[in-house]
Amino acid sequence: MLIARLSIQARFGHKQRVLDLMKQWEEEIGSKIGWTKDKTRVLTGSIGAKESEIQHELSIESLAELEKGFEALAKIDGHAEWGKELEKYVVSGSNYWEIYRVL
Repeated sequence: MLIARLSIQARFGHKQRVLDLMKQWEEEIGSKIGWTKDKTRVLTGSIGAKESEIQHELSIESLAELEKGFEALAKIDGHAEWGKELEKYVVSGSNYWEIYRVL
């Protein structure tokens, strides 16, 4: 099992808007490709981490499953528009993915 983690930084004063958009994405887009709430969670910075940090974790069985999900996302109406809306509220260039192996 793997954890795929997307990290982004909310612009100052926009953390709640980013969290709202992440929830919207889970409900309207992620669920269409099987990335349902039972496989995902959202984390935010608290102690010893940047408060503006927002992470979206996805539990997957393999890298092939992640790649399949990325391919499906590219075909979903609304995903690109959602990304353009999110972009207004995050620090440009702050997004990155990490993959962790669960032992």
